[in-house]
Amino acid sequence: MKTTVTPKMLKIRLILALTLFSIQASAVQQHHRHDYIRITGSVTTGEKEAVEFATVYLKGTGYGAATAADGTYGFGAPAGNYTLVVSAVGYQTVERSIGIVAGRANRFDIPVTPEVEQLDEVVVSADGITRVKRSAYNAVAIDTKSLQNTTLDLSGALAKAPGVKLRESGGVGSDMRYTLDGFGGKHIKVFIDGVPQEGVGTAFGLNTIPVNFAERIEVYKGVVPVGFGTDALGGVINVVTGKAKKQRFVDASFSYGSFGTHKVYLNAGQTFKNGLTYQVNAFRNYSRNDYHIDVAVEEFLGPDYTDGSRLNSKNIRRVKRFHDNYHNEAIVVKAGIVDKKWADRLLFGATYAHFYKEIQTGIIQKVVFGGKHRKGYSVMPSMEYSKRGLFTKGLDVSLTANYNRNITRHIDTASYRFNWRAEKQRITSPGEQSYQNTHSKNANLNATFTANYRFSNAHAIVLNHVWSSFRRENSATAGSTSSNTATAIPKETRKNISGLAYRLTPSERWNLSIFGKYYNLFNAGPLSTSTSGSEVFRAADTMGALGYGAAGTYFILKPLQAKLSFERAYRLPTNEEVFGDEDMELGTITLRPELSDNYNFNLSYGRPFGDHAVFIEGGLILRNTKDYIQRRIGSQSGGKTYATYENHGRVATKGFTLSANYNYRNRVSAGGSLTKVDVRDNVRTVEGGSNQVSVTYGARMPNVPYLFANADATLYLHDLRKKGNTAVIAYEMTYLHSFPLYSEVLGNDGGYMVPAQLAHNISLSYSVKGGRYNLSIECRNILDERLYDNFSLQKAGRAFYGKVRVYFGNN
Repeated sequence: MKTTVTPKMLKIRLILALTLFSIQASAVQQHHRHDYIRITGSVTTGEKEAVEFATVYLKGTGYGAATAADGTYGFGAPAGNYTLVVSAVGYQTVERSIGIVAGRANRFDIPVTPEVEQLDEVVVSADGITRVKRSAYNAVAIDTKSLQNTTLDLSGALAKAPGVKLRESGGVGSDMRYTLDGFGGKHIKVFIDGVPQEGVGTAFGLNTIPVNFAERIEVYKGVVPVGFGTDALGGVINVVTGKAKKQRFVDASFSYGSFGTHKVYLNAGQTFKNGLTYQVNAFRNYSRNDYHIDVAVEEFLGPDYTDGSRLNSKNIRRVKRFHDNYHNEAIVVKAGIVDKKWADRLLFGATYAHFYKEIQTGIIQKVVFGGKHRKGYSVMPSMEYSKRGLFTKGLDVSLTANYNRNITRHIDTASYRFNWRAEKQRITSPGEQSYQNTHSKNANLNATFTANYRFSNAHAIVLNHVWSSFRRENSATAGSTSSNTATAIPKETRKNISGLAYRLTPSERWNLSIFGKYYNLFNAGPLSTSTSGSEVFRAADTMGALGYGAAGTYFILKPLQAKLSFERAYRLPTNEEVFGDEDMELGTITLRPELSDNYNFNLSYGRPFGDHAVFIEGGLILRNTKDYIQRRIGSQSGGKTYATYENHGRVATKGFTLSANYNYRNRVSAGGSLTKVDVRDNVRTVEGGSNQVSVTYGARMPNVPYLFANADATLYLHDLRKKGNTAVIAYEMTYLHSFPLYSEVLGNDGGYMVPAQLAHNISLSYSVKGGRYNLSIECRNILDERLYDNFSLQKAGRAFYGKVRVYFGNN
């Protein structure tokens, strides 16, 4: 159960912060007096999670201290009987009578209970989320509790964070990419409970996982903590799932809506008194995705390709998508032991996921398919271990590992081509894009080790190492690849990323982290030496590099916090960028890693005013990137379009984000954010050593949104008709400024620009018996605006959804 900071709790926090320095100074002086006795202990939640920056003191005295990051404390005091007081933001204050006796261990471990008061969808919570906000890194967290009655998936919830732009190529199950402060796609790494998700397969993407799967979503923008052990340049998304509660619980829901969309979700689990725990998540999504779009329709002049066709690109018709069915199913099971002397958590898990997807369009919307599809499944066993105070006090370790085996079949065997009216025309050779029936067998292994050692309350070091491997083997029963030499050559990647960080936390007012990273990459796969692809050999390459950085935060005033960070970082090419997807994404095995100098500055102000609370935040972004990996549209013989990847010399990124939130007594909340990030070509001269200035120098990079905003308002009607019943009315607005689809230097003709877009959503939910039974309805894109995304692919118009959810257990 997660808690949030209310105006009253914020006020307490300010008072505690004011007295913290004097308490710590007093404790240090007292400890060195020989007649004082050392007392120690820890402050934890009921789920044994550490509570940092809690104030622990003896009532009526000046003896006390603040807890460290692991929840431990220690100070000196004379022998005697006292009342020990523990105060922490977001938790109920605890008072316990204790006796301090000379000659024995005086250790007092104090559990604290959260205060349950919701502030807003983007929250500062004492249990887990406060750690993100107090961090020196530019991070926010989205508490999903208020979203769990909606039909959103994890990607939809993520889009509420400032600076985040979700980019989709269609409806449910479509390809999805993110833009985070100007960086998108593979620049952003996704984790679930700290475990990297690269290579997990299509069936388990964030846009297929219900929002109820997560307890919160952490978004780290720019410089990323060493503990993630990643090579992300744009940032990290970490989905934090809920832990099984002491009492048995069941969370089940069903939703239905436009375009034949229905979703089913089940989550159940329990932790027993002997430490045994289990949790099961299962879900299914289905949609026809048969919404209307506006597109030029190619007119077939006869039943055969030789009869010809004509296309008037300015004759736009409204047609319905007809070949975009999608469904996926997944089950995630975890079981193990918690709260033992030798392990805080030891869990073993297994995930099975399956998907089927029809392919309606190519990379661009004018390309239409009527028979092409793909399907596959993945199996992933996993392990998670963590222990605080392993072998010695202050040493915390965690180890995670997973092995993912996923198989995807790409099927393109139709003997017809189609237009947007679902009419077909016989073609001379089969295959709408490229004739194939290919099996891609992918094996991914990820292992992460993290050790955090605090040798005092103010000093800590973190060591992290991530090892990952990827291997793809292809086989084919149809198409040119069935006998292609390239198919017989496996595609392999191995990554090792090591990080070491030092953290200085002399007080609650400021902290500083400095870190270094070592990157090692090995790639091997087929490389063609001829334009026809007939001459292929196995190419291999290894690289190593060092990165470094620092991040600090300082409370200028009690409610005013500043954050500054810098990092020189490398971003290693992903499996898809290097090897493609064996279908419409063509990899480039010769890609070089990106090198980027990242600067981030963030300023936030939060303060309660009686029953009112406001939070305002702004950030500046500056990045200089070398060998920027760019996704572009390419073509091959026959006019077929593909996505390709290439290194672009230098790119400069400058921008800012602004966000504000307001809350009134948990009855009304409102907020919004604005992001403007220019990603511009920074290559001054043309290639070949010429001094001629490049025509694209200073131009915006194509197909990258640079100005977008969102706003929301929520009304809570508590105890409606009966105590414990709550109605919630929510409104959301999203805005996207027009941006160039291709290079700006080509002009601003409508075919080269993605138009500006403004969309409105509204939802109504009603909960009874404290959230046990829930009913909600939603309308998205109320005004039926034309919405476009990746390479100007059109998204769904107005849509309606309803959801029924039941929850048994303690929230």
